[in-house]
Amino acid sequence: MPTLGCVSGTRAVIEKYNLCIQKKFGQNFLIDDSVLSKTVEAASVSKDDTVLEIGPGIGTMTQYIAEKAGKVIAIEIDKMLIPILSDTLSSYNNIKVINEDVLKVDINKIVQEENDGKPIKVVANLPYYITTPIIMNLLENELPIESITVMVQKEVADRIATSPGSKDYGALSLAVQFYTEPTMVQIVPPHCFIPQPGVDSAVIHLKCHKNPPVDVIDSKFMFSVIRSAFAQRRKTLSNGVANGNIGITRDQVVAALEQMNLNPSIRGEKLSLQDFATLSNILYSFIK
Repeated sequence: MPTLGCVSGTRAVIEKYNLCIQKKFGQNFLIDDSVLSKTVEAASVSKDDTVLEIGPGIGTMTQYIAEKAGKVIAIEIDKMLIPILSDTLSSYNNIKVINEDVLKVDINKIVQEENDGKPIKVVANLPYYITTPIIMNLLENELPIESITVMVQKEVADRIATSPGSKDYGALSLAVQFYTEPTMVQIVPPHCFIPQPGVDSAVIHLKCHKNPPVDVIDSKFMFSVIRSAFAQRRKTLSNGVANGNIGITRDQVVAALEQMNLNPSIRGEKLSLQDFATLSNILYSFIK
């Protein structure tokens, strides 16, 4: 059974190895059994699943995942933690630890070799300094992933799960919602970690869409439009897209918005994912 989801178990490992916690890797170790259990439960992990964990640290979340999963593949960038993981995970025979940078490792190859190419689940307490690149790397590369259940900074979770009109709504919200259906699982206060982060955290579950929720001619072009629309939030959408160096003029954006019965002075945060799909399809016809 897991031994690290508490203060005493975590401190014992830190003291045993005289562990110097690496701020550059965003290391904050969970010490709350209920948070760990609820995270794995939200991911619906079963013995039929192969789970990819990113940043196992000293193996806290890994132990909880391994109790429920058929197999766990844990990718850890910090080579100093590899011998510690060998110790803390020694009682489990369904875990493989890979000492790599998740942004550089070939996840497709791992899935082919470890799960016969079948979809996997991702469960992780993500390093906060690199959360968005990791999530977008998992989503944009069309990897065989069924769901992603991750601990992130609450601010990032709010941006992912929010709706049009919110101050948190932006390019990240639209990108994640294009690929997944996000659900907020729980808010996690700083005292649930060693060392304590300076902000609240949150667990968010992302169920990957089998098919995109909107019809779009060219998704890459749509995301170019979206990024331009939010690059300078104080600008109107028409000015933002026109200044985005994507080959679209302000007059073309205004014409497209009028075709959609939208005010030409509207800002990007008012448009839904469907609106951006429609807008990008109209603009795409102007350049092709």
